[in-house]
Amino acid sequence: MQIGAQIKRHRAELALSQDGLAAKVYVSRQTISSWETGKTYPDVQSLLLLSEIFGVTVDDLVKGDLDTMSKTIDSDVALMNRLGLVMMGFLLLMIACLVWLTVQMTVWDWGFAQTAPTILLALTMWGVAMFAAVWAERIKRNRDLVTYHEVLAFFRGEPVDRDTERGRRERMIPRWMKIVRTIGLTLLAAAVGAFVGYGGAALADHLLG
Repeated sequence: MQIGAQIKRHRAELALSQDGLAAKVYVSRQTISSWETGKTYPDVQSLLLLSEIFGVTVDDLVKGDLDTMSKTIDSDVALMNRLGLVMMGFLLLMIACLVWLTVQMTVWDWGFAQTAPTILLALTMWGVAMFAAVWAERIKRNRDLVTYHEVLAFFRGEPVDRDTERGRRERMIPRWMKIVRTIGLTLLAAAVGAFVGYGGAALADHLLG
């Protein structure tokens, strides 16, 4: 993969640090490092910015890596699509389990021993959804995608505009805070599922009573 070596060489010629180049391309320093080590490839918008900064053509940067870049990006897009479907599907299944658990506890007055399998199933659904979410977040981090519009542009194969107000704000948020936010949203989904289940159980109990 020659593009990583090209980026590193041109950066050194301009006496730019990875942080300095990152600021000019509107990505993180980790993204520059990933490009230079060949872990990931720049997207179209980043390639255009790099070519302007280095004063070379895009063809000079990509050399013989174009086909490999396209295949890698297409593979990441397809994987993120699948992971998104897995995450949403298992979150919905988890909510369904919580609704069913609420019915068991409120309508049928089942104890822990009887509801344990449902609890275990709900936790399993949550675990699979979180695994898919973490995997997708890793791809987004490698591609330096932090907003919905950036992810959407990446999916469509369009230039990713990272120089937006929201994009800059998101990149200033510490990683630990993003993790806490993701967990919080998941717990909120679980609370909604439990609330819906409780309401449905109460309605069923009223109708049956």
